[in-house]
Amino acid sequence: MKKSNDIQSRRKQLKLRITIVILIFLLAAIGLGVHVVQNYIPSREHMSLTEYYGQPSDGEMVVVLGTDIMEERALKSVDQIYLPQTMVSTYLNQRYYWDSANQQILYATPSALENYPASESGDGDVWLKDGTVYLNLALVQKYTDLDTYTYEDPSRIVIQHEFTGINTATVQKDTSVRYRGGIKSPILTDVSKGDTLIYMQALEDWVQVSTLDGYIGYVQKKVLSDMETTDFERSFEKEDYTYLTMDDKVNMTWHQITNTDANAYFADMTANVSGLNVISPTWFYIQDTSGNLGDLSSADYVTQAHQKGYKVWGLVDNFTADVSTTETLSQLASRQNIIKHLVQTAANIGMDGINVDFESLSEDAGPHFLEFLRELSIECHKNNLVLSVDNPVPEDFTSHYDRREQGLVVDYVVIMGYDEHYVGSDAGSVASLPWVEQGVEDTLAEVPAQRTILAIPFYTRLWKTTGGAVTSEAIGMTEAQNVLTENKVETVWDGSISQNYGEYEKDGSTYQIWMEDAQSIAEKVKLIPKYDLAGVAQWRLGFESNDIWSTISENLQSAS
Repeated sequence: MKKSNDIQSRRKQLKLRITIVILIFLLAAIGLGVHVVQNYIPSREHMSLTEYYGQPSDGEMVVVLGTDIMEERALKSVDQIYLPQTMVSTYLNQRYYWDSANQQILYATPSALENYPASESGDGDVWLKDGTVYLNLALVQKYTDLDTYTYEDPSRIVIQHEFTGINTATVQKDTSVRYRGGIKSPILTDVSKGDTLIYMQALEDWVQVSTLDGYIGYVQKKVLSDMETTDFERSFEKEDYTYLTMDDKVNMTWHQITNTDANAYFADMTANVSGLNVISPTWFYIQDTSGNLGDLSSADYVTQAHQKGYKVWGLVDNFTADVSTTETLSQLASRQNIIKHLVQTAANIGMDGINVDFESLSEDAGPHFLEFLRELSIECHKNNLVLSVDNPVPEDFTSHYDRREQGLVVDYVVIMGYDEHYVGSDAGSVASLPWVEQGVEDTLAEVPAQRTILAIPFYTRLWKTTGGAVTSEAIGMTEAQNVLTENKVETVWDGSISQNYGEYEKDGSTYQIWMEDAQSIAEKVKLIPKYDLAGVAQWRLGFESNDIWSTISENLQSAS
């Protein structure tokens, strides 16, 4: 009996142990299941908006600009909101120009120059606070298409300013916008089925989005429609520029005038010219930083040009040594002096337009140069004068010329398609075709083709290399041909650059020349019909050979 009882006891203990193991296993399984389930349950924690946006100081507001939370703050004064002028000019509308000398904002519309004086009290259009310029939101909205939303806790303003070509997606079911991509990331805001979100960047399972009211975060890709490009309907009306352009393709040449006596040679200089419809004499130049101009203009010259059927676009340049273009153009009085002189002279002698040739502009001159063009455009169009402006081919270091803005305010943008190689550079072509064509394409990324003129060179450079030292001189077409003839040089056509090339040895030096002639000019002029440009210009009258005019006309006519 004792042995039987022991067996029964051991069996009971074994069952108990098995039961305990099973219970432990079940509890572990339940715990693991809860843990797994917890990982798949989205967090409902909401992120602190003060943590998300930052806490502005008293009287300040966070600015959400499109899909960016800005570092700069807006100001709030009573019920008025003020935005930093630098922010407005950089991101929203660059035409709010700060005139520091007169403590005012200037705004050039197509037809008038408006001015808004600054105050230090925070109750006007412009608030000057601690040396920083702020613009009343109402003033910004007067000239700029915006949607704005204001919120508290923290105090903030959300600005939407882009309404065309926007990547968007539609919410397919109610969901949350989270701070990061992941269901455990805290929630910024909730969105509903049918809401439109700005589609920023797709990850594997999540999409970075922005809500129209200023939350930038992530939603699951599966709850969004496919991305599409959207143009939002707008009711904002602004004054648009109108342009004075010619019905025919422009065929313009620059006539270099260095003194008043040179005007008398107009008839001789144009005796063999054909096909021309615009001539631009280099009459005006900045003399000092007050905007006083040197003036070589001639009413008799204009009369003769008109008799030959030419329009006259007087050129103004900034080539005077020791006169700072930046200092000149940064002053309202100086800009207005230049403009008044040009427009008044044009009226007095019958000019048809003004050509602006300001070169080698420093980066800090860029905003002032653009303001000068805006102000000049107003007066030119009031007086029926065509306004054109000359630009080098686009390069990274000339981005401050802002050809896009130029193209909005002037009638014609001229590409100076030359000086690929120049004094001080390695020997090479002044204007190889691929280089010129690239300049055209880069310009057309910013300026409408129908108001873009391609300028081509009537000159080349004779390069001389002596013991490793490279020098060059600019010579016209006839002189270049004479050099080849005198030195019995046979040129070879280089199809890669569309120019005839020649070289020779003389007196221990190597001479090289990339010719500009009828053959090379024809290839450059063919770019006008290829890209449907507004026309062609040439630097300069007197450098050409007689056969060039028919070459230009023949290749320009195919553009008509």
